[in-house]
Amino acid sequence: MKKFILFFATLFISVISFAQSNSEHLTFKGVPIDGTLSEYVAKMKSAGFKYLGEQDGTVILQGDFAGFKSCIVGVSTLKAVNVVSTIGVIFPACEDWSSLERDYEHLKSMLTQKYGEPAEVVEKFQGRVIPDTNNEKLHELYMDRCTWYTTFETKNGNIQLSLQKGEYSQYFVLLKYYDKINSDTVRSAAMDDL
Repeated sequence: MKKFILFFATLFISVISFAQSNSEHLTFKGVPIDGTLSEYVAKMKSAGFKYLGEQDGTVILQGDFAGFKSCIVGVSTLKAVNVVSTIGVIFPACEDWSSLERDYEHLKSMLTQKYGEPAEVVEKFQGRVIPDTNNEKLHELYMDRCTWYTTFETKNGNIQLSLQKGEYSQYFVLLKYYDKINSDTVRSAAMDDL
C-alpha cells in the first residue's frame, strides 16, 4: 500500500511540475515577460534600466544588455489587454557592415549557446548582384534588399535576432522576445475585434 501511495504522490508531483513548467513565461534579464506594463517597467527600472518615455503602448528604456552599453529597450503591450507580451532590444548603431555583422554573429552565438540551434536562419541579399564589399552590403540593407535574421523557438516563446536599418542611415541589430502565453492572449483580444 505504501508503494502505491508513493507512486501516486510521485505522479502527482510530476504532473504539477509539468503543468508549472508549461505555464512559465519567457524571461528577459531573468524577469518573466508577464504582468501589466507599469509592473514590468518597475522591474526593469530595478534591474538598472532608465525610463525614457512611452508611445502607443510601448515603454522605451535604456540600459546595458548582454555586454553592450546603452541599448534601447521597448516593452510592448496591447492597451486593451495591458499585459506585456513583447520586448525589443536595439543594440548600439553601427556605421559599417563588418561591425554590424560582428555584433549579430556574437549575439547569435550566445543565443545558440543558451537556447540551442536556431529554428530558422535567413541571411541573404535579394538584389540581382551579390554584394562584395562592406559598403555594398550596407547599401543593400539600406535599400531593403537584405533579409538577415535568426529565430529561436522555446517552449515559452520565440526569440528573433535581425539586422535593421533605422532613420538617418543608422544600422543596428534588433533582438525581440515574444512570450508565448501573453502573445496568445494579445492575439486572442485582437481577434475579438474582427
